Amino acid sequence: MRREKMSHVDILILGAGWTSTFLIPLLKSSSISYAATTTTGHDGTIPFKFDPSSGSAEPYKNLPSATTVLITFPLTGSGQSKSLVGLYRSVHGAENKWIQLGSSGIFNQCPEGWSDDDAPYDKEDKRAVAEDELLALGGCVLNLSGLYGGTRVPRTWLPRLAQNKSDVKKRGAVHFIHGEDVARVIVAEHQAFDEGKRWVIADLRVYDWWDLIMSFSSMTEEGEEGDRVMRQQFSKWVGELMVEEGVRGLPRDQHLLGRKLDTRGFWRKHGIWPRHERLG
Repeated sequence: MRREKMSHVDILILGAGWTSTFLIPLLKSSSISYAATTTTGHDGTIPFKFDPSSGSAEPYKNLPSATTVLITFPLTGSGQSKSLVGLYRSVHGAENKWIQLGSSGIFNQCPEGWSDDDAPYDKEDKRAVAEDELLALGGCVLNLSGLYGGTRVPRTWLPRLAQNKSDVKKRGAVHFIHGEDVARVIVAEHQAFDEGKRWVIADLRVYDWWDLIMSFSSMTEEGEEGDRVMRQQFSKWVGELMVEEGVRGLPRDQHLLGRKLDTRGFWRKHGIWPRHERLG
């Protein structure tokens, strides 16, 4: 059933996917008005699909004006951010703020040290190029780390993480943020907008993949038999690697973990802190 069309909302969500399953309940409980789009218009959303090759403003006439526009899907390369913002503003005016959700994976220029919001990042990355373009337009970028919660279950990611012990050996630090805290971050940014700012977002913790693998393997009652056997194999590899590498206990010392993210900036500036429990 289609929600009643509104001429103006506090937040317009372009792309009501996984993030919206946490964001929309928070918006409702906070009395923040919203509208959301999907490509098909299912579940009461507005049908909308960004076409970077089109210069037509017609699709944007079906969208409401908004105080904050949240882009949840990736924009890539030069020109897409300018096109999306420009076409929307040609219909609804320039009195709107823009937030782009991105990935912290671009912070790969300090592989053995710490990266914070102002650290060097891969400016040649296609998503980073589009994000920089949005920043130049006065937008804000939230580079998120390790999204989990709901349908995203980290213990099920092991087959994608590694195929053998050699792959596991290479795994060091990893960072996460629960969907509920992502929603809180978006609302905080909407309420106290940071024009032209890039934030790197995680739950303030540095996780050790070896430690997590051992934690996942202890969940002996969870998942199908094949899943349990797989986790036990991964934990066997970690145990062997600990002996081979002289690691006496987990988690490993942080200097052994490679790239790490210092994500204090956003939380300190906005005066809120992650609420969700530690992963593991």
